[in-house]
Amino acid sequence: MSSDPTITATDRHEAEPACLRRYWRTNLAVVSVLLAIWAFVGLGCGVLLADRLNEHRLPGTGYPLGFWFAQQGSIATFVLIVLAYCLIMNRVDRRHHDELSRLRAGHPASERSSR
Repeated sequence: MSSDPTITATDRHEAEPACLRRYWRTNLAVVSVLLAIWAFVGLGCGVLLADRLNEHRLPGTGYPLGFWFAQQGSIATFVLIVLAYCLIMNRVDRRHHDELSRLRAGHPASERSSR
């Protein structure tokens, strides 16, 4: 006797919205963390902590560190955050697509890919 791991249409109907909720919850978590990092670097280091950071100089340039964060650091951080978002969401999108494909093919969503 072999057990068939397929799911019914009713199970699929209930599982797809749950899959979509998980995807958007993950997306919002990623965006929230990245925005918090950007706010800390842009507002925290560039404005609120600038006086303390200005006591130190950016190595090799002589610029005050707080000034550098206000002028360049927040922009560089933003570019790195966009890159991180793209890389993270590509992985999340791939997992979400695989899970939806398994659901629509009638296989349980609990079978995770090894990626």
